[in-house]
Order: sequence, then C-alpha cells, then structure tokens
Amino acid sequence: MRDSIVIIGGGLMGSGIAAVSALAGNPTIIVDVDRDKAKGGVTDALKCVRELCSNGLASDRSARQAEGLLEPEADMGAALEKANMVIEAVSENLELKQMVFKQMDELLPREIPITSNTSGLRISDIARYTKYPERTVSTHFWFPGHLIPLVEVVVGEHTDIQVAKQVKERLETWGKSPVLVKKDLPGQLANRIYQAIIREAIQIVSMGLADAEDVDTAIKVGMGLRFPIMGPLEHMDTIGLELTASVQDTVLPGISAARSASPYLAGLIESGRRGYKDGQGFYDWSGKDMEEITEKRNRYLMKAIQLLKTSNETL
Repeated sequence: MRDSIVIIGGGLMGSGIAAVSALAGNPTIIVDVDRDKAKGGVTDALKCVRELCSNGLASDRSARQAEGLLEPEADMGAALEKANMVIEAVSENLELKQMVFKQMDELLPREIPITSNTSGLRISDIARYTKYPERTVSTHFWFPGHLIPLVEVVVGEHTDIQVAKQVKERLETWGKSPVLVKKDLPGQLANRIYQAIIREAIQIVSMGLADAEDVDTAIKVGMGLRFPIMGPLEHMDTIGLELTASVQDTVLPGISAARSASPYLAGLIESGRRGYKDGQGFYDWSGKDMEEITEKRNRYLMKAIQLLKTSNETL
C-alpha cells in the first residue's frame, strides 16, 4: 500500500522534515544506508515533535500519533514500495543526488513525485539521468525544517507544472507555507533575496559606512521586524510606487550598475498601477481598506516589539 512519505537521508534536514510529515498524519519512513543513522533520524524527528508540542505548535494528540508513524529503514527499495511521495535530503553533492534520483526513478511508478531538498543545486541537473523528469521538483525546506514555514517548490526544465502544484498543495496540508518558483535558477527564490541583503551588508561594513553590529541591528529592528506582516512588494504598494521609484533613482546608482529605477517598476507606474491608491500595483487592492490593513500591521508590530524587548531582557 502506497501510503507513506519517504525521506532519503536522516540528517538534520531529513529528520526535521520527517517530523512535520508525521505530525500531519503521514506514515513516514526515514531511509539511510546505515540503519543506526536511520534510527538516529527517527530519534531526532521525535525530538522535533516534542519541541513543537511543548511550545504549543502541535497538539498532544498529533504528537502521540506521530510517534507511531515514524519508521527507520536501511533498504531504500523496501521503503519505496510504500511511497506516495519521496523527499531526498542527502548531502548537498550533485553526483550523489543524481545517483539517488536515478535509482528512485527506476524503482518508482512514474506517477510518484520525487523531490529534492536541495538549497542551491538545480533540480534540472539533479534529475538529468531520470527517465521521468516531469515528476521531479525541488522542495527546499528552510532550516530548521520543522520550524520555518517556508518551502520553495521549484519547477525544473522538464517538470510537469501540475505535479509541482500538487506537491505544493500537499505541503500546505502539513501546515507549511510553500511558494511556487517557476524557473530553475541558482538561489531559487528566497536565497536570491537573502544573498542580495548579505552582499550589501558586507559592502556597508567593508566601506566603513557602519559596523557589523549596527548593520544587523538595522535589519532586525527595522525592515526585518515588518517583514512577517508585510513583504517588500506589499509595502511598496502601500507607500506608492512613485515614491519607491524616486528612492531607487537616488540609491541604485550608488549600489549597483543601474542608473535609475527598475524598468519593470516604471512600467507599472506608466500603466496606472501605482499601488494602493490606484487599486492596483504589484497586488490587486480592490475592496481592501487601508485603515484595517494599518491597524493589523500596527497590532502585529506592537506584539513583536514587546516580544523582542522580553527576549533581549532574558538573554
């Protein structure tokens, strides 16, 4: 009976992913060629389950259920006979991942999705030697996998988009917040944004504009504090894209090869999509009330500031 999620690799990522899968009610098999490592993966997954439960992020009932759903296995073939989806979480080595994918592709019926937790490799390259690359996608769980809601579902060059959407929908039932990445590029989605922040943070320190501690403080208690409730594109829409373009015209020449605001941004403005005030920007704001949005944002920020203050006092 194909009722199980199979995790290939029982390390930090594999065990965290397995915990989330089991908490969602799935029979979950952790595979490692070393049976002791597979057992260790189950032990670590149970630690993740207990951590979530003790902090109110999982119920006692689901935690007890998860304990009976986790299983170690050293025989990949035996595990795959029960699989209705596979998540590969072995070391970040292209040749190793290609070998594992080729083996799984030969053993699994072609309708079973095969996914990789790769953080930087292209799924198109990982699946290069498979016969059925249309059923392969990346599912990049951000570390720690049992805590961070984000999973990047990356579409490869030969991926069937419906398979990617089905995987995304399944991860939503696990309580995750998956995003669909429509092109298989280095850095996927979130790492491209993160690396841009890192690049500029390093540049600021190296040029003597600010010390490392002040750079981190600016991010943690400035833009970073707002991101969980309002992403950068939402924020741009609320303040107006014309203002955003004006800031870009001033700042971008000093930090990049761009001499003016993004052409894409300029195109939105020219088409009359200037943000909330026009009802359209990056988002459709039809029927949404800015006063309600502002109140929700401020309530969140006040709670976040209180939590930050408490955390700083107890550290």
